[in-house]
Amino acid sequence: MAVLAVAGCTAVDDPAAPQASDAKPSASPSAGAPGGETDTGTLLGVPSAEQARTELAELKAATHGSMSGYSRAKFPHWASQGESCDTRETVLKRDGTSVTRDDECRAVSGRWVSVYDDKTFTNASDLDIDHMVPLANAWRSGANMWTQEKRKAFANDLTHPQLLAVSAASNRSKGDQGPDEWQPPSKTYWCTYARAWVSVKSTYELSVTENEKTTLTDMLGTCPS
Repeated sequence: MAVLAVAGCTAVDDPAAPQASDAKPSASPSAGAPGGETDTGTLLGVPSAEQARTELAELKAATHGSMSGYSRAKFPHWASQGESCDTRETVLKRDGTSVTRDDECRAVSGRWVSVYDDKTFTNASDLDIDHMVPLANAWRSGANMWTQEKRKAFANDLTHPQLLAVSAASNRSKGDQGPDEWQPPSKTYWCTYARAWVSVKSTYELSVTENEKTTLTDMLGTCPS
């Protein structure tokens, strides 16, 4: 992971995921979620709060598994996305506005708003690509049983609400913590965050702890009715 590429979903955070064929179909992409719910921005496949509550209720509750055998190397990223671009650069382009790239697909200018802390940036080096469900969290909740190819797919998933460009500071503060241990400083994003987290865990059939489930329920309670 490049210094920033790694930072954005590395250094302190650790995630993983299955191949598209192994994952359950995502919810219909929602830009302005139904029922007056918060705008999901660039994230694809974010379910409505109602659907997220249903999916949350169906998730297996279990204590965190062991970190034995874990390594970020078991979640290969950032994968090539063609035209000299990798997953990190693809997300930076998707999540920014007026983004320009050099011949190596690196973002050299643009504007990004970090939804976790409502901060605006014009330098891509100030951003990390966060794995909504961190690699290490995924490992402890089921990804340890996956093939490396499935973990690679999870770590580079551009179809489900798993990758997001945010401030390096917020991403590193989050690390590999679950919602019961860390929530976005910007409470206005809690609704979308909880819906996205539940969607990823449901898609990849990962377990949740009881505390995680309780906190997600509370966060979904912030969604407009």
